[in-house]
Amino acid sequence: MKRSRFSLASNSDIKIDVVIPAIDKDLGTLPYVIDSVRKYVRHPIGRIFVVAPDSPKIKAVCHRKGCAFIHESTVLPLRKKQISYRSKRWERSGWLYQQLLKLGSSSVARQRHFLVVDADTVLIRPHRFYADGKQLFYCRNWSQPEYFVTYRKLLGRKAPRPRSFVTHYMLFDKKKLRSLKNKIEARHGMKWFKAILKSVNRKKQFGFSEFETYGNYVYSVNAGKVRLKSALNKSLSTNPSALSGSAVGKLAQRYRSLSFHKRKSYARSAK
Repeated sequence: MKRSRFSLASNSDIKIDVVIPAIDKDLGTLPYVIDSVRKYVRHPIGRIFVVAPDSPKIKAVCHRKGCAFIHESTVLPLRKKQISYRSKRWERSGWLYQQLLKLGSSSVARQRHFLVVDADTVLIRPHRFYADGKQLFYCRNWSQPEYFVTYRKLLGRKAPRPRSFVTHYMLFDKKKLRSLKNKIEARHGMKWFKAILKSVNRKKQFGFSEFETYGNYVYSVNAGKVRLKSALNKSLSTNPSALSGSAVGKLAQRYRSLSFHKRKSYARSAK
């Protein structure tokens, strides 16, 4: 049977919500992330939720951009200060907490499907997350070995690892996410987030990935309903306001998204 063709630029009729976890250091990129989601996501968007600490500046961005502000304390019965994940050389407590917030955002989203986007990643080309009855995952070719060690601890089996699902954004299906959480809770006899905290090797700097865990779980259940696309993400050390439209256009010829990982305070230049 000939495979039907589709375009990532064509529209899907699957309505989604969007969740963007953020903190104040994301103020310089957050407005651009929101704008890029509205411009390049080819799904009807219900609401865009920004999950953050109690920040007047983030609330102001939400008001200006027509997004809903969600205090992070309402997403999980857990606070960042309750997580100790650090060494003398690195601090990962907030990083791990944000991953748990993403998985907990099923309680925030109103639609069955919700897109989680990192607050430092700007889309520069059209994105679809479903086509021909299959979910599209945007992938890269490398990952951290410890992610799969934790996956096996959580679920009792090896991750299929077709490619790496760690690519700064992912569409979640509430039913599939609930199934994942149920399996984790049944195996460990505790809430899913407590099981994750228990399973992470705190001596390893990169001990858990929410995207790797969910993506591999969905793939393991029904690989035939999954389609993998190259993420084509580019990491930049500049800020979004420094890129002209023509520069972004040139980058879009090779990449689908840009991540601004090395940020100072760009809030004054953000639109």
